[in-house]
Amino acid sequence: MGLDVAQPSSVRDPEFFRQLEALAPDCILVASYSEFLRKQFLELPRLAALNVHPSLLPRHRGATPIPAAILAGDEVSGVSIQRIAMELDAGDILLARETPIEPGETAGEMTLRLAEFSGELCIEALERLASGSAVFIPQDPDEVTLCKKLEKADGFLDWTRPAVELERRIRAFNPWPGAHTTLPSGKGLSIWRARAIVRGANVDPKTPGTVVEGEGGIVVTSGDGALVLEEVQAAGKRAMAATEFLRGSRVSPGDRLGLGKEAP
Repeated sequence: MGLDVAQPSSVRDPEFFRQLEALAPDCILVASYSEFLRKQFLELPRLAALNVHPSLLPRHRGATPIPAAILAGDEVSGVSIQRIAMELDAGDILLARETPIEPGETAGEMTLRLAEFSGELCIEALERLASGSAVFIPQDPDEVTLCKKLEKADGFLDWTRPAVELERRIRAFNPWPGAHTTLPSGKGLSIWRARAIVRGANVDPKTPGTVVEGEGGIVVTSGDGALVLEEVQAAGKRAMAATEFLRGSRVSPGDRLGLGKEAP
């Protein structure tokens, strides 16, 4: 497209700052960037330094707002365009738009959808800056929630938890770090899609993590209700429907999942 592109390994590179300074930018717009911008960057643009954050700030400040919204059981999420501040995601809000979290939507699917959503919102934010109609609103400190960076170990499922919570974790951790358990053999099993069956607290006396009879997938008991596994992936294999996995596996009613110490 004929655009000049600079790809510094870090924004602390003095040469990159000189390149940016030479542009005399009206605005700096940052999206999905993992480095803090120092004060000299924030003071460089004539109008504002803006950040795109995929949550309805001040809810879910931090590195993983999309998985955090799914884990929390939020019914809506959205995108906020904020002025960059020295404190993480604490800047004043220029624009925010909400969108429902779709039933069964994974973090990966939601990320793609919010990316398109964010692009449209960025254009509106820049137009407001250009026209002089931009109004920045401070965040309510009493409404702040924080989310942490995810690690591989976060995806290991604890079958004593309620099925509804486990379903959210599977959605929130797809594609990273992935939700996983272990088979009776000790080998790892990744779970990419599942749905909860809620029958009320502790109605099933079986030990959590036990495979029981069911249709439409592998049914596993939990601390409250059961989880129907719909798409799984054995270690070293491709992802497949749980019904297909059952045809070639030795998983049977009465087997327990998750007894291994480590995730795949």
